Amino acid sequence: MLPCVKETEKMDDIDTMFSHLLGEMEHLSQSLEPAADSPEVDPASQTESTFSIGFTDLNESLNELEDHDLDALVADLGSKSTKKTSTSADNQTAASAMTLQSEPAAALPPPPNTAESSGVLQASKPQTKADKIKLALEKLKEAKVRKLIVKVLMSDGSSKTLMVDERQTVREVLDNLFEKTHCDRSIDWSLCETNPELQIERGFEDHEYLVEPLSAWTRHTENKICFVSRPQKYVMFTDPQLFYMWKKKRERLSGINEQAKQLLLQEHFGGSTLIVPDLEGTLYLKEDGKKVWKPRYFVLRASGIYYVPKGKTKSSSDLACFVRFEKVDIYTTNSYKQKYRAPTNFCFTLKHPCIQKESDYIKFLCCDDKHTLSLWVNSIRIAKYGTVLYKNYQAAMTRASGLQTLRSAAHKDRSNGHVEDYPHEPPPDFIPPPPPAGHTQV
Repeated sequence: MLPCVKETEKMDDIDTMFSHLLGEMEHLSQSLEPAADSPEVDPASQTESTFSIGFTDLNESLNELEDHDLDALVADLGSKSTKKTSTSADNQTAASAMTLQSEPAAALPPPPNTAESSGVLQASKPQTKADKIKLALEKLKEAKVRKLIVKVLMSDGSSKTLMVDERQTVREVLDNLFEKTHCDRSIDWSLCETNPELQIERGFEDHEYLVEPLSAWTRHTENKICFVSRPQKYVMFTDPQLFYMWKKKRERLSGINEQAKQLLLQEHFGGSTLIVPDLEGTLYLKEDGKKVWKPRYFVLRASGIYYVPKGKTKSSSDLACFVRFEKVDIYTTNSYKQKYRAPTNFCFTLKHPCIQKESDYIKFLCCDDKHTLSLWVNSIRIAKYGTVLYKNYQAAMTRASGLQTLRSAAHKDRSNGHVEDYPHEPPPDFIPPPPPAGHTQV
């Protein structure tokens, strides 16, 4: 009788595992449905399937299931995914109306990849157990993907509403906006977040996942996302001499040829390690909780910003750490001469992305002029993101040059008698949006 007992215990374990999974999926489904409109649950439907999976090791748990159990699991996940898709747009619209100021659900595009992926999965029905396990894992992953409905503001007062999931980078969202606006694909185009309360803004880097920083916004935030052209987005690569030869007079740097620029890029970004600009100089530091700014001598390093304490020398052994870059983002400011009595309006701040209001943990620094501000802001970006920033630039250049090639081919076709326009060519009346009014462009 012992083998029978073991077999029974094994089946009981599988039943328990399946029940756990159904509970998890039901919880996910219910969290996406409006509480007021929740339909009554049919008790019979709850007893149709009584299996679950342990989430500690999905592959092992799924392999223990019989084929008919896997079929039932995939069917159950598919029905829940369909039900969730039909209700998630309305729910996310309601949530985003409070947090991201979204438009009505009628204006929303379908969730990315959902219909396409489900169509592919349905077209090729899994035959082997491995295929069924893979399908179940894909559906489980899809059920856990965070999505946000985002309204992106244009300079003319219009907006574009997008549904973005946590797997999409800023680069992918920009490509989506290029399709919607029919603008040129210049490397200067950026997505920027603005914080009216702190009067700051930041351009998202192309490799960032957009949902992550937006998830740090508070419920009743006035923050906005703007689609703007930032001419200095990649200035450290178009004019590397400004950052790696900054001690020389700017008049001499303006005449440097393209070959010399490429040599600088190869020297500082082409090796196994990144070389950060050896930037240093006097900046004004705002004292915590006061509208008082005092000059300090700061030095840039790959790990962070350091300063020279009073009575000490500029040697590395005497430097004290001011801030490290791992958990802070850099923001440019607007009208800090008026808001905080800064010496100039050329200021920048360093703060954790979760800090959305005034705090002693925000670092305020002020520069003498626009050029110095550009040096510090973009050199900090180099130190923080390293070679990833250079890869972003190369990818943006590849896209821009590819578009130019297609346009040239389309123009040649029209010259030869073809009348079909290139689909991504901007309309004759298209005007690129300028940066937000009152902002110091860096």
